[in-house]
Amino acid sequence: MRDLQPQAGQAQVLDLARVAARELLAPSATDNDRAERFPEEAMRHLARSGLFGINVSKAYGGLEAGVVAYALAVRELASACAGTTVGLMVTNMVAEAIARFGDEAQRQRWLPGLLSGAHAAASFCLSEPGSGSDAASLRATARRDGDHYVLDGTKAWITSGGRAGLYLVMARTSPDGGSRGISAFIVEAGTPGLCATKPEDKLGMRASVTTQIVLDGCRVPSANLLGAEGDGFKVAMGSLDGGRIGVAAQACGIAVAAQRCALDFARGGRADGAALSEQQSTQWLIADNAAELDAGWLLVLRAAALKDKGAPHSREAAMAKVFCTEMASEVASRALQVLGEAGEDSRHSAERNLRDARVTRIYEGTSEVQRIVIARECLKALS
Repeated sequence: MRDLQPQAGQAQVLDLARVAARELLAPSATDNDRAERFPEEAMRHLARSGLFGINVSKAYGGLEAGVVAYALAVRELASACAGTTVGLMVTNMVAEAIARFGDEAQRQRWLPGLLSGAHAAASFCLSEPGSGSDAASLRATARRDGDHYVLDGTKAWITSGGRAGLYLVMARTSPDGGSRGISAFIVEAGTPGLCATKPEDKLGMRASVTTQIVLDGCRVPSANLLGAEGDGFKVAMGSLDGGRIGVAAQACGIAVAAQRCALDFARGGRADGAALSEQQSTQWLIADNAAELDAGWLLVLRAAALKDKGAPHSREAAMAKVFCTEMASEVASRALQVLGEAGEDSRHSAERNLRDARVTRIYEGTSEVQRIVIARECLKALS
C-alpha cells in the first residue's frame, strides 16, 4: 500500500520495527515456528528498543508514540514473525492497562521493569476452559484474606504463559455480581500458587508459547489489585478494544508477508511455458489481495486514529478486526494458489502465513463477537 506519510514520531517507531523485523525476527522465524521456540532474546531486544510500551508515557520508559505508531510497528513485525509479535502485542496491552487503570505507585512499581525487558513479557489472563467469548461467566475467584487476596482457578490460552514476568489476572471477587463482580490483579511470576501447564501444540503462532495458568491458593497483596474491586471487567473490555486494533494490524502484517511471497514467486515462476506474472489468473489473485490489503489497512488506521484522539472506537476497532483477520486468511490462501505445489513447502512463508492467520479470527474476540459489537453500535446510533 502507498501509505500516507507517518508523522515524525510514528516514522521513528516504524523504523525501529523495520530494523527489528529484518535483522532479528525474519532470520529465525521459520526455525522458531518448526521448533515451537519462544524467542526470548528477541523479546528482550524488542523491549530494549522501546517497543513494549509504544503508547505508554515516557515517564515510565514508554515511547509515548500513540496507537497509529503501534499499528505501524505491529504490521511491520508481524510481516516477519507473527508468533513473536503476538507476545509483544499482549505485553503492550498489559502495560497500557497498568498505565490507564493503575495508581501512581503501581505504575512506578511495574512499568519501568516491564518496558525495559526485565520481565521478558506480560500475559493477559481472561479466558478460561469454560468461558471464552462469554468472559463475564468466568469462574476464577479472588477471596480477601487480610491484606491479601487468595486466587483460585484456571486460565486458558494464555500467551507467553510460563515465560512472562507479569500476569494480569481477572478473577471473581463477588459470586453474585455478574460482570461487576470481577476484579483485576497483577500477579508476578514466581508467586507461590501460580504455575503454567505444558504448552499447547498449536496450528499457528508456534513461536508464541501458549499455556493454561493454574491458580491454587495464590496469595497476592491487596496492593496488586488494579483499579477498585469490581473494575476487572472494565479493565478487560477496555484493553480488548485497543487489543483488537493490534490484532487487525497483525493480520495485515501476515497478509503483507503472504502477498510478498506471491509476488516474488510470480516474478520468477513459469507455468505452461509462460511467466506466472503474465497469466491473467495470477494477476487477478494478486489484484484482489492488493485491494483487500489496502481496504483493511485503512480500517486499522481509522480505528487507531480515533483511539489516539480519545474518541469512541469500539465499532471501528471491531470492523478493523473482523475485516482484516478474515482478509488475511483469504490473502494467504490466494498466495498459496499462486505458488501451487511450492506453497506446501515450509521454505516459503506462505504456508506459515495461512496457519498464523487462522487464529487471529478467534483471539481478542471472535469474528462473530465483532459482528455483535458492530451491529449493537449501529443500532445504538439510531436510537
